Amino acid sequence: MATAKLIHDPYNLIITGVGGQGNVLASRMLGNVLTSQGLWVTIGETFGASQRGGSVMSHLRVSADGSWSPQIPEGKAHMVLALEPLEALRVLVKYGNPQAKAIVNSRPILPVAAISGKAEYPATEELEGMLAQLTAQRWSIPATEKAMELGASIFANIIMIGALAATGDLPVSREGFEAELLRALGPAKVPTNLEAYDLGAAMVGG
Repeated sequence: MATAKLIHDPYNLIITGVGGQGNVLASRMLGNVLTSQGLWVTIGETFGASQRGGSVMSHLRVSADGSWSPQIPEGKAHMVLALEPLEALRVLVKYGNPQAKAIVNSRPILPVAAISGKAEYPATEELEGMLAQLTAQRWSIPATEKAMELGASIFANIIMIGALAATGDLPVSREGFEAELLRALGPAKVPTNLEAYDLGAAMVGG
């Protein structure tokens, strides 16, 4: 099998969110799909103070030539896939650059400090403005709302993978992802997850 071509090698992707959003599952499933294309995928993960509600970030470095350090250098991300908008901002400030792209789930999850009144969560317009300044191209999609229509917010991570696939930046095909769903989750869970993938792809690909 011929190895898929990449627009950048290595291609540096960061998936970010908060604990409980399925960030790690998304990164590992995506990594498996890309590996099945003959690519090398190195994944590095960092977790915040708490398993649920803390920041979670996965670095994926995708290459046709070999493995790379699991840590993406500061300022070198090509794409940020953010399951939470404030986490998108945090990552882009450190790892973004003028050519960076981002796909952002528009539904915020307020941190404990904001809920308790000890910190302020940025207004939507302010956050969108800051994200626009830090990216060359950005898609803001209602992944959580669409996931809830499918029955559970956890489907948002699959919606985001579908959106990423539709950008064409990485060789993620519907058939390849369906095969990974079957392997990872079993046949009973494939239809709804594939529907989630299709919803995400439609929101970016039109």
